[in-house]
Amino acid sequence: MRLKDKIILITGGYTGIGKAIAQSCVREGARVAVNGLRDALGQKLVEELGAENAVHITKDITTEGAAAYIVERTLSTYGKLNGLVNNAALISSSNLQTTSVDFLQKMIAVNTIAPFALIQAALPYLEKKQGCVLNIGSINAWCGEPDLLAYSISKGALMTLSRNLGDTLFRKNGVRVNQINPGWVLTENEIANKKNQGMKDDWFTELPDIFAPAQRLFAPEEIAAGALYLLSDESGPVSGQVLELEQFPMIGRNPPKTWPDSHKKDN
Repeated sequence: MRLKDKIILITGGYTGIGKAIAQSCVREGARVAVNGLRDALGQKLVEELGAENAVHITKDITTEGAAAYIVERTLSTYGKLNGLVNNAALISSSNLQTTSVDFLQKMIAVNTIAPFALIQAALPYLEKKQGCVLNIGSINAWCGEPDLLAYSISKGALMTLSRNLGDTLFRKNGVRVNQINPGWVLTENEIANKKNQGMKDDWFTELPDIFAPAQRLFAPEEIAAGALYLLSDESGPVSGQVLELEQFPMIGRNPPKTWPDSHKKDN
């Protein structure tokens, strides 16, 4: 088993990618501490994974002292820590005109500062086990969509954090730090968000080639497969790296000569 006897702390783990990572970790022999906001979902996940394999910690990661509290709860339950997965994220549309300073600060607080604080709190214990950190970012970290300005800024900062600490912490503390930048993932929250935006229930079954050459989006489990590699000893000395999990090239991709009708501007 790839993670036998390891203890993995996962934020934002009650749904979506975080939940898939928690499930995969347990299947591979790990025990997990899973953080989230909706306690009932955390309890349900523990029931699924088994109380012997999982504990849920319902806590807003942006509140004062949250990072230390979550790490301490993990240690009091399991006595050690081998891996930290910073998956919790705030995703919301905004552009230059609609992004207030307060909104940008909130976005960075969740997506950048909280992961930073959790790494700080976890580092002494990860160092003892030569453990690792895995940050879950986004391909929007490279530039981002026009209406994902604040989100893209926060994920770009997280990517720099991952590369910087992936070098410094590995050299000084023996702790590896890496990041996964997923493309468009079909999570339950993404389905609900798009429906709230007025799209039909099965919007994800009719995707333009420009967004999804495979004619489908990623499943959370496919992102979790990449996470398992970076959390396991199989990845050896890999640190300071960003794994892009997307279905088209991020650099050098030429736009199509014609756009799908649904994306043409009205004149």
